Amino acid sequence: MKALIFAAGLGTRLRPLTDDRPKALVEVGGRSLLEWQLLRLSSFGFKDIVINVHHFGQMVEDAVREFFEKNPHCGLRVQFSEEFDLLRDTGGGIRHAASLLSDGEPFLVHNVDILSDLDLRRFYNSCCRKMRSSDVIGCVVVSGRYSDRRLLFDSNMRLRGWENIKTGEIKPPFLDTSGLRPCAFGGIHVLSPKILEVMKSWEEKFSIVDFYLSNAADWHFEGRFIRKLELIDVGRLEHLPLAEEFLKRKLVQL
Repeated sequence: MKALIFAAGLGTRLRPLTDDRPKALVEVGGRSLLEWQLLRLSSFGFKDIVINVHHFGQMVEDAVREFFEKNPHCGLRVQFSEEFDLLRDTGGGIRHAASLLSDGEPFLVHNVDILSDLDLRRFYNSCCRKMRSSDVIGCVVVSGRYSDRRLLFDSNMRLRGWENIKTGEIKPPFLDTSGLRPCAFGGIHVLSPKILEVMKSWEEKFSIVDFYLSNAADWHFEGRFIRKLELIDVGRLEHLPLAEEFLKRKLVQL
């Protein structure tokens, strides 16, 4: 099973911690966010890992080498999708890494700053079954946690739109939101390899959410609301204590 870790972001919301390091190497619970992700993915059977890098990217690559020195029998294979010339955003990051992801099978995408107790193998296998038996091309973890920016789904959890409740912006414009279910994006998705073909016509830099919305009329992007899921976005300084407590309870055994 293959996974892409988004580790290229600037991590501006974690400053000053990210003044001298990438977000992926911010430590919580005694390990960097990247190390937690590698250990988690390995424990669920994901052995082929792609990491996109930009901000302090060489530090990320050096950290992975150190990880292998400490974990020589982890069984992981890691490749880097380097974006040193341009930070391509989430959708562009997937497009740029296409040659490393295109083996004909669905792949997992995971933000480096998302910690959760999600069973990644079960989620991946469930999404693969759905993709084989329906027109679903992407499955996205969503939750009921508070977020200013929310994805909007119909009664079948098919993606229909997006809204920013602070600014009132809605995508697509003039979308009738009545009856649609708002959910917070969880930063974890499983995508069909078909997506890589569709992305070829897009520019170098674009958001994966904008890509989903632009193709929602033709392709089925499904929201997966996982009951009792614990998920923490560690992209903000004020969330670090929550992440520390979460790791003590859930992931310290790794």
